[in-house]
Amino acid sequence: MYKISEQQIDHILRDIGARGVEMEDLQLNLLDHICCIIEQELEESGDFEQFYAATIRKFYKDELREIENETISLLTNKNYYVMKKVMIVSGLFSAAVFVMGIVLKFMHAPGASLGIVVGITIMSLIFLPLMFLLKAKEQQKKQEKLLMGLGTLSAILMSLSILFLVMHWQGALNLGYATVAILGLLFLPIYITSGIRKPESKVNTIVTSVMLVGVCCLWLTLVVSPASEKANLVKETNLFVRSQQVVKTEQRQLDRSMKGDSMAMTSLVLSRKIDKACEDLKAYILERSTGQSSIDVDFEVKGALIRNKWMGGYFNDGSEAKNKLEWLKSMVLEYNKVNDNSTDPYFQKIPVTQTILDMSEEKVLGALNSLLQIQMRVLQNERELVAMK
Repeated sequence: MYKISEQQIDHILRDIGARGVEMEDLQLNLLDHICCIIEQELEESGDFEQFYAATIRKFYKDELREIENETISLLTNKNYYVMKKVMIVSGLFSAAVFVMGIVLKFMHAPGASLGIVVGITIMSLIFLPLMFLLKAKEQQKKQEKLLMGLGTLSAILMSLSILFLVMHWQGALNLGYATVAILGLLFLPIYITSGIRKPESKVNTIVTSVMLVGVCCLWLTLVVSPASEKANLVKETNLFVRSQQVVKTEQRQLDRSMKGDSMAMTSLVLSRKIDKACEDLKAYILERSTGQSSIDVDFEVKGALIRNKWMGGYFNDGSEAKNKLEWLKSMVLEYNKVNDNSTDPYFQKIPVTQTILDMSEEKVLGALNSLLQIQMRVLQNERELVAMK
């Protein structure tokens, strides 16, 4: 049995590196394998150099570097198949969950939002990126890889834009605009330039380009233009301001008609508490949505337009606003109870369900109008009370 020396081990290791094997783990594995062969098969008095030269030739056909290329190929293919499996599984899972969310949405059943969010998220952040990585490996030209990357990025942004739009999250329009910009300013120019030059792909390039332009235009058709959006905001804000003025005018007229009537003034105590709570909540909502606690007729000059956005965390549990809302609800229930046996046949109870009191109104304008309706209902009841005296 041959005993290999440290100098011979160093020689083998240097020779393996000189033959083009750069991976350290592969170098050490080859070294260990070759040393084992030499120690087991070479006689104690044998020629090391000659035996090593014959042994190393057994590991390759043309050059030793081939073994490193084969190792890299095996590792790459292993990752390829894993990625492909994950892509297929994630695609099927996202599609199934997405369909389930849509079905639950049409059935008004719980879990619809969760299904839609999970389905679109997995499709956008797992399935589409993996599909791009796998398809990009099959492409040799950098231009084709670039086009595939831009197309995949556009698909991801568009799906996320739709998700944000459906869930009423901020940034939905920005994602959509980014998609249109990438398709129109980057993808299409490169795609048309590269495809229209080839006779065999000219027709497909034109047809695909027309379809992509149509998709972008269809999406932009659904988007409200800035001018139209501002006009709608001015109209909705103006309607709120007018309704607010009507409420204040009614309150002043009621106060004048009841002046000196101590019995009538006593009955106004609960009504005034409700009115004050409504004013406080309106000021809070306006402050959160417009930056101003009150809006007058000059709202357009001040830029205080009411945007009918989702209130989201306006009334978080434990917050002061939530406590005020709960207090208003208790006052309304007490008001309805006190006046339940009223002799006035025209007395109107203040509705509690399907209003801001049970958080059914989740948008700013709906909440403000709900508070105005509570104030108007109380004023109408008080005017009826005055008319009966």
